[in-house]
Amino acid sequence: MSLPTTMRHVEFTAPGGPEVMRIVDGPVPHVRAGELLVKVEAAGVNRPDVAQRQGTYPPPKEASPILGLEIAGEVVALGEGVSGFKVGDKVAALANGGGYAEYCAVPATQALSWPKGYDAVKAAALPETFFTVWANLFQMAGLTEGESVLIHGGSSGIGTTAIQLAKTFGATVYTTAGSAEKCAACVELGATRAINYKTEDFVEIIKAETGGTGVDVVLDMIGAAYFDRNLQVLAKDGCLSIIAFLGGSTVEKANLAPIMVKRLAVTGSTMRPRTAEEKRAIRDDLQAEVWPRLEAGEVAPVIHTVLPFEEVVEAHRLMESSAHIGKIVLTLG
Repeated sequence: MSLPTTMRHVEFTAPGGPEVMRIVDGPVPHVRAGELLVKVEAAGVNRPDVAQRQGTYPPPKEASPILGLEIAGEVVALGEGVSGFKVGDKVAALANGGGYAEYCAVPATQALSWPKGYDAVKAAALPETFFTVWANLFQMAGLTEGESVLIHGGSSGIGTTAIQLAKTFGATVYTTAGSAEKCAACVELGATRAINYKTEDFVEIIKAETGGTGVDVVLDMIGAAYFDRNLQVLAKDGCLSIIAFLGGSTVEKANLAPIMVKRLAVTGSTMRPRTAEEKRAIRDDLQAEVWPRLEAGEVAPVIHTVLPFEEVVEAHRLMESSAHIGKIVLTLG
């Protein structure tokens, strides 16, 4: 098929609020060795996109400067050396950038076929959160069947994914959220107890729920503001996994004694700087362990809002408001 040479994509020329974004014309990306060129049908909106737009999360040197880290669409061209995919395949992919566009080049090792029965919107809601949760909660923190986990921000895209995956793999799930409505949604997804952090003390509740033992893993996106309290709720040999710093990245004062006394591990990561091989390993695990559960209906992305590409400014305003439960997805074409 003949491909166009230009496409529409989101651009911002200086950091700022959502209003700095605009849709412009630019060149269709060149597909390099090992990459797929995908005609984007839907793109997920994520916190890292907001941070990049604000100027606090710059893309890696070799990545596209265009916003957007997860897409779903149709493969329209293959780079040299690509196997396992063909033109016409429907894929969901973790992009290194460039997702807010009509065409996006992605490493083939970061792409998966749509789960059976999925459309573009549902498929686009998968990559960023499922890659992140799998890597941090299962690969790094080692959550296993029979253990317990506290997931902060349970109503976010990450949170709704983490609750479901932890539950389906046999863990007991506790979570925090900021309203009664959000807490109810978390319980419906599989949380044993959802804690309204605005009116309840999660440390006291976790101690009560676990008979004073604590949880095996904490998945945290708050950072500094919760650091001390997260150490308090962990059981012996527990692990704190930090994936974002919505409450700051610098801890002024902290009691480190629980780390030694309880033999705790503190870890964390961001997805973007990971190597291609690390991302491939996550992709392969998802293909083997999670995609069958998606197809069986045991786990599903929670989608709050679907907006047309032209309303990207509104999508970012919604993300920043934290009024959503689950994912925000843009549609193209």
